[in-house]
Amino acid sequence: MLALNLNLGVLWDMDGVIVDSGEAHYISWEKSLSRFGISFTRRFFNETFGMNNQGILSLLLERDATNEEVETIGGLKEELFRQDVQHALVPLPGVREWIERFSKAGFSQAVASSAPRQNIDCVIEGLNLADYFQAMVSGSTLQGKPDPATFLLAAENLGVAPTDCLVIEDAQVGVEAAKRGGMKCVAVCTTHAQEELSDADIIVERLSDLTPENLKTLF
Repeated sequence: MLALNLNLGVLWDMDGVIVDSGEAHYISWEKSLSRFGISFTRRFFNETFGMNNQGILSLLLERDATNEEVETIGGLKEELFRQDVQHALVPLPGVREWIERFSKAGFSQAVASSAPRQNIDCVIEGLNLADYFQAMVSGSTLQGKPDPATFLLAAENLGVAPTDCLVIEDAQVGVEAAKRGGMKCVAVCTTHAQEELSDADIIVERLSDLTPENLKTLF
């Protein structure tokens, strides 16, 4: 059981937290960018994983990406991603168990991802998890992580104070966004090493390693 005397809001990042979708994202970026003659490396991908398309393309092009570029290049990438990921939707270890545990404890839950809303719907509905979430927030058109805008909007949608929110993340930019938003953060080492996630309050190799006792120390 998980008994905490507060109205806790649990904000889930999606890629790398709920599903291990990194390779599908890499392949779809590679396919999309190659059509526009833009070079792309796995190192760059690893360093920017967790950012929204505006931020990724601006870094890649070394200037502010235009709305048209984000819609055209990023849009194709996301379309390719949704086609590929549907065949490999499996929740990461401990995800379903913790989503159900938070739900039974009466906590509000939201998906708070940099991904476009279509991607969120594709993954969450494909995993039959939509009924557990009271909000789905896409940061694709907001200030991207490490700005806390996505998490703050998710907290607002749940009606929970940021200080009573727990963020579950896998990326450095996501951990930084959570802390800048005044929230507690559990980091999962799906896409980054433990030392890269050191600003998180709790770091686990996989969510199945997290215990209720761990969380009680945070609140």
